[in-house]
Amino acid sequence: MDLFVTIKPCSYRAFKLASCTSVAALLMGASVAQADTLRDALVSVYNTNPTLEGARATQRAEDENVPIQRAPGLPSVNVTATHIEFIQQSANAFTAPERNLGVNAQLQVPIYSGGAVRNGIRAAEERVAAGQATLRATESSVFSQAVAAYMDVLRTQALAQLAANQAEVLEVTFQSTSDRFEIGDLTRTDVAQAGSRLAVAQGDLRTAYANLVTARETYIQLVGRAPDNLEAPPPLPGLPETVGLAVVTALENNPDVIAAKERAVAAGYDTEVAGAGRLPTIGLFANGDYSDFFGTLGGPVAAEFAQSEKTANAGVRLTIPIFQGGLTAARQRQAGARESAALEQVIATERSVIQQTRSAYASWQASNAVIESSIAAVEAAEVSLEGVRAENSIGNRTIIDVLNAEQELLLARANLVTARRNAYVAGFTLLAAMGRAEARDLNLDTGGPLYDPQVNYERVRGKLWDWDRDPEPEPKSTRTVDIEAAEAFIGPVLEPRETP
Repeated sequence: MDLFVTIKPCSYRAFKLASCTSVAALLMGASVAQADTLRDALVSVYNTNPTLEGARATQRAEDENVPIQRAPGLPSVNVTATHIEFIQQSANAFTAPERNLGVNAQLQVPIYSGGAVRNGIRAAEERVAAGQATLRATESSVFSQAVAAYMDVLRTQALAQLAANQAEVLEVTFQSTSDRFEIGDLTRTDVAQAGSRLAVAQGDLRTAYANLVTARETYIQLVGRAPDNLEAPPPLPGLPETVGLAVVTALENNPDVIAAKERAVAAGYDTEVAGAGRLPTIGLFANGDYSDFFGTLGGPVAAEFAQSEKTANAGVRLTIPIFQGGLTAARQRQAGARESAALEQVIATERSVIQQTRSAYASWQASNAVIESSIAAVEAAEVSLEGVRAENSIGNRTIIDVLNAEQELLLARANLVTARRNAYVAGFTLLAAMGRAEARDLNLDTGGPLYDPQVNYERVRGKLWDWDRDPEPEPKSTRTVDIEAAEAFIGPVLEPRETP
């Protein structure tokens, strides 16, 4: 029996006005004829989640570091224009111009920079690769949260249905106990026990509704829309047969491990960049100058002077650092220490991934075992309750025995619901740790091609034009401010009759 789907509260008084509609439909305003699947939810997350969209934008910013690092190795051209008004002249000035316009054009062509540009580009490229892996990790993390939210809605919905059914059963038990007390078949204690259990069940039902509202709002936060009569999730693909296989796959494919390794390589290039500060640099240069005094050069004898002139020069510039106060050595030691930290971070990430993978595998296996035992417990509790009720009808069992049997059945069903939720979430967490919980692995139909960060990297890596701009930034994710909030409780409060 699938408790996510089949348990329906149909005669509890809080639902009579709704003609026995499911708890989810009452709480969410859902149409029973329509349903959302886990795949629909993940597609919505993929297309509209702000965390994922923000991570993609962050990666696009990381892509720009490659042309930024390449720019110092490319030729540069600058033009400087200066207009001067000589307000007060020297008494000894012979030429005494009143004004001057100077224009300087400068071309610089780097030839050799000690490897700083080359290694800077390589470091940036490694960080682009690390960022792409981090984007994968963000995607699987958001998907994991969405799967947990989806399963939480199903679980809390089922638990609310169980709580409603329990309140209904205890209402009937309380009424029948009161009727039997009236004819002298039971004692006042039996009625009080039934009334106490009914009051507790009413409180549990309120709590169940509040938990369902919380689960619903978490779902809205991640998915961007309200849950609508969610269907049971499909089986998870590609779960490993052994924990050893899971760990091997995780160490090969986990995006966090890949990102840590790429950053460690980038840190190695940073060390080379820092060391380049002690090496010579070579570059070509060319300068052109234009000066115009607007006929004011020379004062009274201005006609004897040329009022404008043009000059040009070109050459090779060699710069050899001799002493920099230990600056370059300090920078290289600093970069080396950061490289060591990055290498240690690789091992730390591997340890974390191994722990996550083994823990998720153990949780998945344990939850599957709990499912089997809970199914057996539900079946046994149903038989037990039926027998206790029959024995109570002939006087061999007390009311408290019936109440305890009903409570045991409720707990067994609740444990089964929770175990199914935990098994699915643990299984998806295991896939995420193995690097197999992304859109490409789940074959999501997103309405178009999947987002490929390499496309933007290829688009910008060779751009040279200084006036090249992208369109104005606009948010792509959807807002949830217009989604109606659910009530924490629906229906009248059940008031038990006074104990005789």
